Amino acid sequence: MSTDIAARLERLAARLPIAYPGPGGAIAVLRHGEVLLRHAWGYANAERRIAFTPRSLFRVCSITKQFTCATLLASCPDPEVLAPALRARLPQLDAMLPSIAQLCHNQSGLRDYWAVAMLLGAGAEDGFADAEAARVIGTTRSTHFAPGARYSYCNQNFRLLSDLLEAHTGSGFASLLRRHVLDPAGMETALLAADTRAMPDGTEGYEGSVATGFRPAVNRILWTGDAGLGASLDDMIAWERWIDATRDDPESLYARLRAPVAFADGTPASYGFGLDRPTEFGHALSAHSGALRGWRSHRLHLAAERISVVVLFNHMADPQAAAHEALAALLDRVRPAADSSLPTPPWLGAYVEPETGLLARIEAGPPGELRLRFTAGPDRLLLAPDGTARGGRVMLRPEGGALALERTGENLRTILHPVASAEPARGGAAALAGRYRCDELDAELTIADTGSVAYGAWSGPLGTGRMEQLDPAGADLWLLPCPRALDVAPPGDWTLAAQRDESGAIAGLRVGCWLARGLDYVRRA
Repeated sequence: MSTDIAARLERLAARLPIAYPGPGGAIAVLRHGEVLLRHAWGYANAERRIAFTPRSLFRVCSITKQFTCATLLASCPDPEVLAPALRARLPQLDAMLPSIAQLCHNQSGLRDYWAVAMLLGAGAEDGFADAEAARVIGTTRSTHFAPGARYSYCNQNFRLLSDLLEAHTGSGFASLLRRHVLDPAGMETALLAADTRAMPDGTEGYEGSVATGFRPAVNRILWTGDAGLGASLDDMIAWERWIDATRDDPESLYARLRAPVAFADGTPASYGFGLDRPTEFGHALSAHSGALRGWRSHRLHLAAERISVVVLFNHMADPQAAAHEALAALLDRVRPAADSSLPTPPWLGAYVEPETGLLARIEAGPPGELRLRFTAGPDRLLLAPDGTARGGRVMLRPEGGALALERTGENLRTILHPVASAEPARGGAAALAGRYRCDELDAELTIADTGSVAYGAWSGPLGTGRMEQLDPAGADLWLLPCPRALDVAPPGDWTLAAQRDESGAIAGLRVGCWLARGLDYVRRA
């Protein structure tokens, strides 16, 4: 390692605890199989004064998905042998059954079960174990797009994979994971830590901020193939070194995980086998983040350059940003800055995307930037001289007097429809108030008029949700906030679109968010 690189990484190690403050964290940077930086700081458990070290166990959460797919590929040469068992897990599904590969690529069209759980009345801190998971998955009747047509993040795709592997092999997923991946990779202390209430070594996850203080996060859900892996920084270093050591073998597990994938129409897909495939600084990456209340992680790998970065935070700072800082330090690169001289375009405002029925809000950011609110979190877009706004795999483009949205990662290219002003709907809150039922979910939405302001809440087999104030977003459109889901971040605000009868009265609502859309609620009272 050159002295310049060593100095940059040393500065990075000193900066991270200040730039991303919280109880503790860890980072590793590797190149050509050599560990260039292995650093931990702070506390794994602040109350018990347990230091955070490279050996502290950590919930890597959704980074688990690539390990689940690796276990699948190692134990089933033809993964589609699991398809008959998948049908048995989805007995009420009227739509086309997704393939096993489409589960691996988040192309199944199934609605995410953490999002659907909120519609069923689950509380953010409720218990959610095997019985609740079986209830949500087993009663699925439809998909929100045809399998293979689009990408949509869906945790139970990977829960299904681990369940199907157990049924097919007769072995528990923990032992399959150990036999096929963890032991070969030398991940000595890694384990399936499915119960999110505690880690075996006492490592704790925290919520809060420097201003409010940090407190242990409360988790009561059960994860398996979707996000259940526990691993230390040293375990993750072993994974990255194993990937590098087997890089020339086309049949190695990671080579198979990185194999090109496509949508049903042949369009190349940028997510497959539990790995995202973005670019950064012009380099192709394979990467994934993980998050649970109190835990956030990110890993990335540049195969051509033989570079890996792993960041683990036991608090809610942004590990992806930290990992990209590390990559920039290693490559001595700077991310492109916004061009502050470019004028703010005239097409800010609210739109409806016609296929999904979701609201797209375009807002001004700092000079030269926009914010697009469409999925679970905002997209940062940089204005370009050609009149477009771009960020990652998202682009907004004026087109013949209309506004086009391209989200290539989701295989979505569409024309946005402007929303009429957000003036109160006909009849105001009183016209909207009532009880609405979704027969597909066996669940209800209650909307109350509390004096010209509408509040709404979900209820169903998993409980009775809390009332939240509705935000009028346009003519016959409202947003119902979801401040917290079961795992970590909200799935995105719920868009409620009124459906009126011949008399003009609201007869029903079409409900959706990015993770779970196209659900019809009929007015019952």
